[in-house]
Amino acid sequence: MRRREFIGVLSSVAASGMVWPLAVYAQEKGRMYRLGSLHQSRRDAPHHVALFEELRRQGFVEGQNLLADTQGYGLRVDQLVEHATKLVKAQVDVIISAGAPAVRAAQESTKTIPILALSSDMVAQGFVRSLANPEGNTTGINLLAPELDGKRQEILIEVVPGARRMASLLDPKYTSAQQAQALQEAARTHGIELVNYPVSTPDEIVSAIETAKKTGAEALNVLASAFLYSNRPIIFEHVAALRMPAMYEFPTEGEEGGLVAYGPSLVQLYRDVFARQLVKLLRGAKPTDMPIEQPTKFELVVNLKTAKALGLTIPETFLTRADVVIE
Repeated sequence: MRRREFIGVLSSVAASGMVWPLAVYAQEKGRMYRLGSLHQSRRDAPHHVALFEELRRQGFVEGQNLLADTQGYGLRVDQLVEHATKLVKAQVDVIISAGAPAVRAAQESTKTIPILALSSDMVAQGFVRSLANPEGNTTGINLLAPELDGKRQEILIEVVPGARRMASLLDPKYTSAQQAQALQEAARTHGIELVNYPVSTPDEIVSAIETAKKTGAEALNVLASAFLYSNRPIIFEHVAALRMPAMYEFPTEGEEGGLVAYGPSLVQLYRDVFARQLVKLLRGAKPTDMPIEQPTKFELVVNLKTAKALGLTIPETFLTRADVVIE
């Protein structure tokens, strides 16, 4: 079956009730592997490109022995469940998903197809029982978002030392009320008032940034979220227009124009960890036998071009600690 036929099946299988012949699951030579996706980010994003490059190196080549679902990228939250249902009816071999809404949609759609997931707090979000023993049909990467969001706030306070009022942009599907409150309490220990702005649509992002600026926020912490990451161009544009220093989740966001970013490399995680896990699943490993992994490398990126545009001077002592300084 060619790739275009697979995509056609995804769009029609719900109505037809058709399933893949059981023979395709045999481990015979010439098997065609089918990979489903649930992502809010675009297919040409660098981390997805890195994943498929590594899959090719491991012998899984699109159009030869791998049929990859190209419709499962750039999805809105309200499209995730419908697409997950199509993937399950098409009997894909593995579903890869990133972000709490995507992982939840996959889990609600199947209890048998392996799910390779990346999310902020896999245990707290109820996706797995424990990191060491995930049970069920889900394994993947735990991003340590609650801990890292707090670390990013500490870094932002250091970058803007005179700030007395800050804002955080959060996705309520990712950040719990308890986590948001903990960030406020941590800010208070520095004499800073932190106001949290929950957002769920691009329009709400714009409104929240404008309101934060009008009410005196001197810096913005953009918390972990697939939705916020996918909408980072909107955030970049508006914080620049309002001359507001902002902190971001992934190092690439600093390279793309964000003032400061701290966290694991999404490209590295997809290339080195996600790809390895995915190959194991495609070759027959069970998710229950694969512990959830966590990032171990973190990068601090500072963009001095953005700092100059904001009229902000970054302390030299801070710059010496940065992994990457963009001048």
